[in-house]
Formats: sequence, structure tokens, C-alpha cells
Amino acid sequence: MQSHYLTPLFSPKSIAMFGASDRKNSVGEVVFKNLISAGFKGQIYPINLKHDKVQGKKAYKSIDVINKPVELAVVATPAKTIPAIVQACGEHGVKTMIILSAGFRETGVTGRRLEDKVVELAKEYGIRFIGPNCLGLIRPDKGLNITFGNNNATPGNLALVSQSGAICTAILDWAEVNDIGFSTVISTGIGADLDFGDYLDYLVSDPMTDSILLYVEGIKNARRFMSGLRAAARIKPVIVLKVGRHAAGAEASMSHTGALVGSDETFAAALSRSGVLRVETVTQLFSAAKALSSRYRVYGDRLAIITNGGGPGVMAADRASDLNIELAEFGGDTITELNKVLPDVWSHGNPVDIIGDAPPERYRAAVDTCLNDPGVDGTIVILTPQAMTEPEEVANALIDLADHHKKPILTSWMGGNQVESARKLFNNAKLPTFRTLENAVDAFSYLSSYQKNQRLLLQTPAKSSRRHIDPDTEGARLIIESALAEQRKILTEPESFALLGAFRINAVRNGIARSANEALILAESIGFPVAMKIYSPDISHKSDAGGIRLNISNAQVVRSTYRDLIEQVKETRPEANVEGVTVEQMYQSPNGRELLIGIVRDPVFGPVISFGSGGTAVEVMGDSAIALPPLNRRLASDLIDRTKAAKLLSQFRHMPPANREALIDVLLRVSTMACELPWIQEMDINPLIVDDQGAIAVDARIRVDFPRPSTDPYNHLAIHPYPVNLVNRTQLPNGTNIVIRPIRPEDADLEQTFTRQLSDEAKYFRFMSSIQELTPEMLTRFTQIDYHNEMALIAVTEDDNHEIELGVSRYVINPDKKSCEFALVVSDQWQRQGIGHKLMHQLMEIARDRGLEKMEGEVLSNNFKMLDLMKSLYFGISTSPEDSSIKQVVVDL
Repeated sequence: MQSHYLTPLFSPKSIAMFGASDRKNSVGEVVFKNLISAGFKGQIYPINLKHDKVQGKKAYKSIDVINKPVELAVVATPAKTIPAIVQACGEHGVKTMIILSAGFRETGVTGRRLEDKVVELAKEYGIRFIGPNCLGLIRPDKGLNITFGNNNATPGNLALVSQSGAICTAILDWAEVNDIGFSTVISTGIGADLDFGDYLDYLVSDPMTDSILLYVEGIKNARRFMSGLRAAARIKPVIVLKVGRHAAGAEASMSHTGALVGSDETFAAALSRSGVLRVETVTQLFSAAKALSSRYRVYGDRLAIITNGGGPGVMAADRASDLNIELAEFGGDTITELNKVLPDVWSHGNPVDIIGDAPPERYRAAVDTCLNDPGVDGTIVILTPQAMTEPEEVANALIDLADHHKKPILTSWMGGNQVESARKLFNNAKLPTFRTLENAVDAFSYLSSYQKNQRLLLQTPAKSSRRHIDPDTEGARLIIESALAEQRKILTEPESFALLGAFRINAVRNGIARSANEALILAESIGFPVAMKIYSPDISHKSDAGGIRLNISNAQVVRSTYRDLIEQVKETRPEANVEGVTVEQMYQSPNGRELLIGIVRDPVFGPVISFGSGGTAVEVMGDSAIALPPLNRRLASDLIDRTKAAKLLSQFRHMPPANREALIDVLLRVSTMACELPWIQEMDINPLIVDDQGAIAVDARIRVDFPRPSTDPYNHLAIHPYPVNLVNRTQLPNGTNIVIRPIRPEDADLEQTFTRQLSDEAKYFRFMSSIQELTPEMLTRFTQIDYHNEMALIAVTEDDNHEIELGVSRYVINPDKKSCEFALVVSDQWQRQGIGHKLMHQLMEIARDRGLEKMEGEVLSNNFKMLDLMKSLYFGISTSPEDSSIKQVVVDL
């Protein structure tokens, strides 16, 4: 296996520093002092044109005269010198750099040109770099402190990746006081080369990192960011502090990093699909890190609060309500048990006030009783230091109790000196403790939100529901391209309805009339009553221009209405080109709810689906929620539930419940439109009328434009959809019908059963070790894949309506991004049926289509069946230079 392409950056064996200096308090002096004093065990080469020694170390005039390999180059020289330095490093074989210097895109056009030159040279020589304009990098376990700050990091298991160097130094200072350690601290700078996706790709497999903290101001590459986030969050907790939540902050973020800053609401929707947790302050960042790096996970949000003071209990309950955390309702047995162990004057509810004189035994009994209640998902225990309180003894009682429960015990010992020793006991026992009760409640909410987001992460990004008739994507494309050929970006209403029809979304009947007589003919053929709307490519919101008439019920009124509409719009919008009037079926439903479904284009994350209350007052009502496509039924239902409109769908006064399933179907079809039609920049279906019979679009507005050229049809999406186009139905020589398809998260049980049923030999040939079943981590990695960066195909057949897995092939893209490593295993009882050949052939085709140039793997020398298959697929076979028992197989794609 290849080492990660960032290994020389995070674990270098040798470092050269350009600009190392003796000049007091210069960047070169501080960085080099930090580097040599941090305990780095490798070679350090200071490069300085004017001095033979720097801080007691032999200095070199240039990298050329070192005559030894250099894995990492650090640069603290003026910006104008850096292109030549990058070129010199490239010629010396350096593969990673940290460019600390400022003076690039943040300074204007000249700086941008200089930055482009640096990026161009780095690509030419295959160099990856942090920066420019960054604080640097800290790796405590490697003895690396390559920063110009005054802080070093204590060793620990948190990784911090920040776009702000100032935030890094502040967090390091804060962490030192609070005894928080780090595995890695990265200041990204303006991210001209490496960005969040690269760092996440490394940290997810870094054994020193348990949790990852991100400080985000803006995103460069949404697909890379989302891929990295989703991959990391499947394995380790990822916590994001995103600034620029409001317009002023977003503008400051953009000027600071130069990265794109999209809608904060869209960013939140993206994070919810990534399985990560978002916080809003640095204090919350560490509260979340403390909670998620603990032993605890929760599967609900029903909280019990135990306190020795009524006031703190009420404050905690208020904070829980602010965060929509439900206070648990105790069962009868729990109340009975609490009555036995608590004084008569206890609060007899939640929060559980166990009275100020509570000894350790009372605390333990109350917490134990609450945790045993099936209606409780976790507890927060509060102690205020009163005259008879024993903070340390209570802490020891809870530490012992925690070993007997899986549900969380979060603590807040309020106060200062009197409770400090108890806090240390909790910290040593790895039991989450917080100085304020608000932080404790926040931490419980983070545990709950994290679990909800993890469930959203497991949702397969399906392209479209199997229930749907395939859309006429080609017909829709032709309609859009015809409009663009006429230099129109706003589709007419009939064109918009035709597009909806192509994706099987019901719409009212309509037609265009260019005279009063044509309007009458259309009205008669559609059937009264009808609606009439002005038809003009220059008018988007017809009601604002007085261009709509409703409930027209007879022939005479149709003609007069046609003339009235034309004349009124000429008065209100004299510059508009009026081409006629649209005549539509006047859809009337006594039980109809007016809703809005739309697509908007975020500058960072691409298409976003919006849903909410519809009608003419939609902007005033402000009732909407958004989600990133692609959606599945669970995600569509969740989108509906996040709006006030969801309540209107239930039985309401005289109206029967609306057909929710029909609404979900429309959302899924709109999701498919967002995936399959990259031309769509904006779409409003308003209103979409939903009643107990179904859903129908009454009005639609669509804006289109030419998409960015790409060989990837889903390049415009932040989340790659489930590649339904790769599902392949075929037949084995014995007549068995099989399906070869990409793996899905819900295939976890199928994959585990398949692995358990493999023979010991098959398991050893596949994993090159004795393994009986897949660990939960392996199962997650194997079934929750990023379809953009890897692929796993399974061959299945059906037996009594249950799928049986016959074999699986997969590849993972190597760090060079040009080749991939594959794996293949076929069930013992299904071998010699050609399954392996079919799986590998399709896998190779996919890799070739993704632009990969080479596929490689390792096969045990005594795995003769696999080696024969490799020969039949034209793989080259050679003996591994490291291990003669392994054959290396490779094929050019």
C-alpha cells in the first residue's frame, strides 16, 4: 500500500527552513526557535544567504548544497522570493512545503498573479503545500512546532484545523489552561493548494487522532469538502465552528480567506448530511469535543436533571428547553423508587431536587434510579457547594456508578476552589464535567444532535426512487437548450410545465393564446373555470404587474379579460415584451394546501432544494427549510417536518389529512431534476396544491443557464448521488439471475453475513489475516462509501424475496489520484460461475470512466484461482520485493 501523500508533511524525516534567522522576534527567528526546541528527531537544515550558522545550527546558502533528501520545506521569506524557492525545492525532490509568508491574493491582483505562479510551479513538481499566509503546523508526538506563535500544544487526541492563525493561537492558549491536548494543529492560511478535504483525508486514518475540530470561514471545493467530511465523520467525531453566520461576518470571512462563502442555512444543511456537529463558539467547540470524545453515545434526547439546589435545576431546564431537549417523564416505578431513597420534600418531578444536604449515597441512589428508567436517555448531575456538601465524595460515588451504566452521566460542579479537586477526579476518570450547567446541557444536546446527524449520514444518496417511472431527461434537456439558443434564461410557463411533465410531476392543463379568440378556444378545450396570466419573457412575478385573473367562468369574460390583461400590463410594465396570455385550468380543491417547492443555486454547494408554505405571501411568511440533493424518502420527510407547513398536512378543522406520500414523491422528482439537469439555476413551483387526493403544480418558474463543462454529469452536486446507472442485471451460466450494483449503507447486515459464511481460506486470501467477521469500523468503511472517490460492487441474487450476496469487488483511489487498489472475494459455493470476472470487468470499466490510469492489488502466491483470473483480465504479475509470498498485480486501464 502506498503511504499517504501528506505523510512527509505530518511525519517528515528532514526539514529545510528558508528564512531561518537570528534576528530577534522576526518570523524566521521565532519559527526556527520553535522548531529546534520542540524535540524534532530528524534532520533540520536552516537556509540563510548571509550567515554560516543560525541559532547554533550550520546554515546553508541554498537547498542545492544540502546534498541530502529533504521531505518538508518551510518558507518564511518575502512573497516575491517564493516562486524561485518552490522551483529549487522541486528540483531537489521536496514533496511538501509550508509557506508562512503573506503577500498573495489578500493583497490584490499582483498578489493573486504571484500566488498563481506558485501553484503552477508546485503542480509541475508534484509539491503539496500549506498556506500561504498561515501560522503553520504542530504535531506534538513528532516533536514538530513549525509556527510563529508563543504556544506549543500539549500531546492529546484532538486535531484542530483552522483557517485563522489567530484563532489557533487563542485556542492553544485556552487549551493549555484547561488541560486539553492535541494530536495535530493546522493553520490552513488561504489554502492555495491543500484544503479541508486533504487534511480530513489524512486525519481520518491518523492513529493519534480521535476527534477533529474545524474552524471554517469559507469553502473552495464543496465536493472535496463534503467527501472528506462524510468519510471522516463515519469513523471519528467531527465538530465544526463555522463563522460568517450573518451578512457582515460572511463579508469579513470572504475578505479574510478569499474562499467562497455561501448561504449559512445551506452550510448547516450540508453539515447535517455529513454526520458532523456544528457549534457557534470556541467554548461550545470544546464542550462538544469533551462530550463526543467521552465513552458516551445517546439514542434520544430525554434528559433527567439531578441537583441539590432548585435554582440551578430550573436554569438547566430552561437551557434544555432553549435547545429543544425534552425533559424525561419518569415512569411510575421510577417515582416510587425515588420516593424511597429521597426525603419527602424532594421535587417529585424532573428536575430532581434532592435537597441541599444530599450526601454521596443520596446522589448515587437518585442518579442510579433515573438511569434505570427506560424513558431516560441521559442525566446531568449538578452540585452546588453548601455547608454540608462533600464534592469529592459525591464525585467518587458517581465515577463508580458510571462503570455500571452506558447512559451518560454529565456533571457540573458549580463554583471555584471548593469543587476544583472534584473536577480533577472527573477529568482523571474521563467523566465529562463542566464548570457551568449551561455547558453541561449544551454537551448533552451535542451528543443527541451528533447521533441524529449520524443517522442522516447513513441515508443512501439515492438518485431517484425505484417507484418512479423514469423521467424523460433528454426531452427536458432539449427544451432547455432551445430556450438558451434563443438567448432566453427564463423559461416560459408552458416550457416550465413541460419540464415538470418530463419528470412526472402533475401540473394544470395550459396553453398560450395570442389573441382573444385563441384564448376563448383554449378555455373551452380546457374547461371552465380558468385562470389567465400575462405571457411575457420579461415578467417573472405576474401578480406584481397586475397580470393575473382567476376564476373566469364563461366565454364572454375570457375575451374581455384578454384585452384587460394586455392593456393593464402595458401601463404597469411598458418596457415588457408581451407575447400573449396563458390560459390555465383553474384548479380548485376545498381541501388543498398551498405549498412551495423550489431549487436554488448556492455559490458553494450547488443546487439546494427548498420546501415550505406557498402562495403570494411566501416571502412574508418565511416558512421554509432546505436540503441538499439527492434526497430519499426519509430525507424528504425530514425536510417537510422542519417547516410549519407540516402541521397543515395533518387533519385540520374540516379538512382530511393531505396525501403526504404524494408530496414526498414530488420532492423526490424535484431532487432528480436537480441531479439530472445542471442547467437549472432556480426553480419555483408555487403554489403546489396538495390535498387528500394528491399534488398538482399550479404555477412554475424556472431559470436556466449553461453549466460548467465537465465529464462528470454530477459535477454540480456537493454530494454524489447513488449511481443507479451502474446497476447491471445479468445471468450466470447455470441460469441464475443476478444483479451487480454499487453497495449501499443498508447492505451492512448482508455484507456481514457474507463475510461470516466465507471459508477460513477465502477469508485469509481476502484479508491476508485470520478474521472471523468484520468489526463495526470495517463494516462502516465497506458499506458507507463515497461514490466519487471509491467504488464497491456487490453481486446479489434473490431467494424468497431476500437478497443473497455472492461476491464483492471494490477499489479505493490511491494518494496519487491516478491509480487505485482493488480487492475481490466471491462466496465459496458460487465460485467458477464467472462472478469474479463480471465484478472485476465492471469495476475496471468504472475506474476507467473516472479517469484512473492504473489498477493494482496484492494477491497471495498460493491463491492460484485469483492469479488465473488476473491473467485472464490481462493484469501483469510480479513478486513483491518486500515479501516473496505476495504477488503484485497491475493493469493499465
